[in-house]
Amino acid sequence: MDGHTEIPQVLLVECTDRPGLVHGITGVLFHHGVNVVGNHEFVDRATRRFFMRTEFDGEVDTPALLAEVRERLPADAAVRLSRLEPKRVVVLVSREHHCLGDILIRHAFGELNARVLAVVSNHLALEPLVRRFDLPFHHLDATGRSREAHEVEVLAVLDRYQPEYLVLAKYMRILSPAFVARYPRRIINIHHSFLPAFVGARPYHQAFERGVKIIGATAHFVTEALDEGPIIAQQVLSVDHTHTAEDLQRAGRDIEQLVLSRALKLVFEDRVFLCGRRTVIFD
Repeated sequence: MDGHTEIPQVLLVECTDRPGLVHGITGVLFHHGVNVVGNHEFVDRATRRFFMRTEFDGEVDTPALLAEVRERLPADAAVRLSRLEPKRVVVLVSREHHCLGDILIRHAFGELNARVLAVVSNHLALEPLVRRFDLPFHHLDATGRSREAHEVEVLAVLDRYQPEYLVLAKYMRILSPAFVARYPRRIINIHHSFLPAFVGARPYHQAFERGVKIIGATAHFVTEALDEGPIIAQQVLSVDHTHTAEDLQRAGRDIEQLVLSRALKLVFEDRVFLCGRRTVIFD
């Protein structure tokens, strides 16, 4: 039937808080005869913003349901109905294999709610790994080229695939504001948690020299401000004086894999809302 979709689906709502919002939204869902299988809501009292994620089973008339939900919400409401189907993803990498390898394995075994369409890299080092998974690999060398010229080529490749999300799996290039603006809230990055304390090259060796007691990783959305986007997932690990710089590096890579895969799961299952510079996550 036109205007109808199959389940599973997720209704996502963000608006100014006021009494009766949950009752109004769930009443519409009841009217449409669906079965709610999961519901989370949260009010950020500082901003008076209301967030709600409702997962349900049942066939619905999408335009009619959305219209009825909006009628019961404040004028500033953002309402979206998302099908829980695999997201279209392109991965950007440089030379490090650990995060990319983890993504490709999880993708191959259906552990990510995503379709990896292609891998783009400014180096050739990871092409053999990507080819093992029968995925397209695009090498776009940036040597001797301006950032703008290189990004034009990258964007041309991305336009061919029309991804919903970009994953920076240790992509060691700084994206321009113009590039980021093409994919607002749709670029996910992973980095070690030492920034800004240990910037530049060899962060784990810098951390070793300072005798750190905790290492970790952070996955976040990319914004124009370098490594300052809203945080999706983080994890830390205690270390001590017995750990060498190489030990820290190995442990750091393991944490980066886990944190990135965690963040991708949350985002690809539509569990993440943005609240200013922060995130609201319904796990």
